[in-house]
Amino acid sequence: MPLLMAACTVVGILFGTFFANHFSANRLNIINSGSSRLNNLLNIVNDQYVDAVNMDSLMERAIPQILADLDPHSVYISAKDVQAANDDLKGSFSGVGIEFVIREDTIRVQNVISNGPAEKAGLIAGDKIVMVDDKPFVGKEVTNEEAMRRLKGPKDTKVKIGVLRYGDKKVKQFTVTRGEIPTHSVTATYMLDDETGYIRIKSFGENTYPEMLIALAELSQQGFENLVIDLRDNTGGYLMSAVQIVNEFLPKNKLIVYTEGRKSPRQDYRSDGRGSYQKIPLVVLINEASASASEIFAGAIQDNDRGTVIGRRSFGKGLVQKQLDFPDGSLIRLTIARYYTPSGRCIQKPYTPGETNYEEDLLVRYQHGEFFSQDSIKHTGPAYHTGIGRTVYGGGGITPDIFVPEDTTDMTSYYKQASMSGLILQFAFQYTDENRPKLSTFREMSKLASYLVAQNTVEKFAVYADKHGLQRRNLMIQKSHTLLERYINSRIIYNIMDEKAWIEYLNQDDPVIIRSLEVFRSKAAFPKKESGTGGEKKNRKVARASGLRYADPSLHRRVSHIACA
Repeated sequence: MPLLMAACTVVGILFGTFFANHFSANRLNIINSGSSRLNNLLNIVNDQYVDAVNMDSLMERAIPQILADLDPHSVYISAKDVQAANDDLKGSFSGVGIEFVIREDTIRVQNVISNGPAEKAGLIAGDKIVMVDDKPFVGKEVTNEEAMRRLKGPKDTKVKIGVLRYGDKKVKQFTVTRGEIPTHSVTATYMLDDETGYIRIKSFGENTYPEMLIALAELSQQGFENLVIDLRDNTGGYLMSAVQIVNEFLPKNKLIVYTEGRKSPRQDYRSDGRGSYQKIPLVVLINEASASASEIFAGAIQDNDRGTVIGRRSFGKGLVQKQLDFPDGSLIRLTIARYYTPSGRCIQKPYTPGETNYEEDLLVRYQHGEFFSQDSIKHTGPAYHTGIGRTVYGGGGITPDIFVPEDTTDMTSYYKQASMSGLILQFAFQYTDENRPKLSTFREMSKLASYLVAQNTVEKFAVYADKHGLQRRNLMIQKSHTLLERYINSRIIYNIMDEKAWIEYLNQDDPVIIRSLEVFRSKAAFPKKESGTGGEKKNRKVARASGLRYADPSLHRRVSHIACA
């Protein structure tokens, strides 16, 4: 036995030596690979560079550059930004429960979340936050990021907020206990007319599907027979959220979308036939800011000939990201696959890794006239066909079945300057603040809108703007009067009421909404097979003949300047 044990020990040493040498050679090859050269470089810099180097800061700058050389949607998110990046999609966040804007280096409470911590503590819309935790918080240090850092925080923690209320000179102090604040991705549900329901989806998050079911149930109680789903300016979100909602409208075993990548085998997503709204006439609205999951939704409806897509060509994001977390709390969202609509088209618009002109694509489209004429749309790649043989294209977004152009007939340089300078937003907030007691008495959007028309807010704005550096131009004001009134009054309505009222007001004379109602009235929501290219030509002709006018929606419909805490 002692001899046997000794022999085993010797054999073990020999084998161990052989494999150690073998794997050391392989290890050397790995070190010489690109990834390890980067690690070695960082180690050498840290060990031998002439000055002390903040390695964390160096990595924070290096990682985004590496990802940028892959594609436009692979991104790095630092640990301090992860929560903000995830809040919109999670459906809730922990904070005080206010919407705010920053005006003149001061936080102005835009809205107080109903039954939220701030409302329970006594804050109201219009309050100016000037102190946080007994320290002044005004001036240049007031940014969205810093405000959210101070006001957001773990649930059940407390924050002391000092506010100046309109008409008061003394700061009021409120102690707010932070709580879980819901964020809604379905931001408007109402009836456009006696038969047509309307739902606006702002993003596709964790709670979008249940919110959508609630919205559909609400419309069912009002007897809707047609449905408009508004995905304009919806930049996307979770793929599965879009798939769940599309499933409500498709019969069994219809392909919704599929994904495929170099290391990701093809995965099909199909309808299960359990949807409750498979027969209802459907219109989907998109524009150049509709992206990702919005395009999955619109593409599935279009390729399955389930409804009519109206608006302008969508953004063109067809890449799927996987989230990978680092131990320090930071993360990357790495592109691992492309998604394809049921007809087989990838709608990702062309890009060159490392180039910066990708984000300028919308400006290029505008300059080429695509916002004004469907004939200016340039499709790349082959043609595809829907279930009944209609021609569709990939390689750069979803092209709508019915194109509605942007109209600049009433646009003037005065209107552009008033909009882009922020003067309209500033005036609307000041007007709201000064007239809040009267404006708050209105409970219906239509009555508030009529009241504002009678107040001649355009004239009041012209006086305000002239005092703030925008020279009065009477002829231009007259030409752009409708645009100015619409923009000014919409912001005041938003300030006093909520996003639903704001959307409802804008939809009243929205040509895309008008065109949708025409489609339902003509029983044309379900697409029909084309004969040659006649169907496409007919859609173009109808859109032009209807005399639709469209004032730049980006100036009215987007509320990215509103922050939540």
